[in-house]
Amino acid sequence: MKPDQGLFQSDFDDHHAVLGVPISADAKVVRKRYLTIARKLHPDSLSGASAAEAQQASEVLSKLVNPAYEALSQEKSSTEHGLILKLKGQTLRRTGTAPAVTSTAAQDLLKAPHIDAAYRQAVNGLAAQQFDQLEAISEVIGSLSELNLVYLYRSTASDRTSASSATASTRTAATRSQSASANSAAPPSPRQNQAAILDSYVNRAQEYELNKDYSRAILELREAIKTYPNDGTCHSYLSTLYLKAGQGTMARIHAKRALEINPNDERAKAVQARVDKSSGAASSGAQSANAKASNLKSAAKGSPDKGGGFFGLFGGKKK
Repeated sequence: MKPDQGLFQSDFDDHHAVLGVPISADAKVVRKRYLTIARKLHPDSLSGASAAEAQQASEVLSKLVNPAYEALSQEKSSTEHGLILKLKGQTLRRTGTAPAVTSTAAQDLLKAPHIDAAYRQAVNGLAAQQFDQLEAISEVIGSLSELNLVYLYRSTASDRTSASSATASTRTAATRSQSASANSAAPPSPRQNQAAILDSYVNRAQEYELNKDYSRAILELREAIKTYPNDGTCHSYLSTLYLKAGQGTMARIHAKRALEINPNDERAKAVQARVDKSSGAASSGAQSANAKASNLKSAAKGSPDKGGGFFGLFGGKKK
């Protein structure tokens, strides 16, 4: 790959893909990632590279990475880029068709159950080796850009909080057109408020799960269930977290509750099956151990006249 031959077009206008950060990354995350890349491409880190490879790394940094960082680190350009992404997501939804993607990561993301956690995990996975091989940078950035495309498409469709806000805004505009008061907008409905609150709990839990901090992820969902005890999705998700944390009994309890609310919950069914299988194996092992113990006990009670019991181990009945 030669950086000056088509590298800085199409996907490379996707600044998040170039830097290997999620679309939601804040300025602190962007800066940390930029410094990591800059160190990796610095001549001191390429001591074993050829002159051509060092020159290529320098061009990638100056012509590709630096412009992306400048665009995302400056408030004005970052805001403009965010609006462009938002409009792109809305355009994707209006087409009514999922974006055509070729990378395996993007195709998996199209059908992933937890879009936010799956998206961040996929981006982090690609970013970890994004600049390991300079000749593969174009391919990796292209895959990251496809992930961003799928995320925009799916998050625009499933973001219940945004939908609630949009509904509230529509109602506000309609009310203002009919009333002289600017404060007469109808408040969000209880259902919309519940969706927004649950989304916040689930999103935080997904972040903790991504970092394998299952205890804190579990706490988030337990708080959600305190407020909304009949939300099957939370019970189902909580059962998977308990399973990952090695707490089979709690996983079974919440999987059962999720299936009571929604008998077709596939995630809860899967958790229940795994817990039942694990319990069956443990029960079988316990029975086998009990049988062995019983056999040993019977042997220990053997007849002394026939050299049995402990005396029998030493050559017969004690005189």
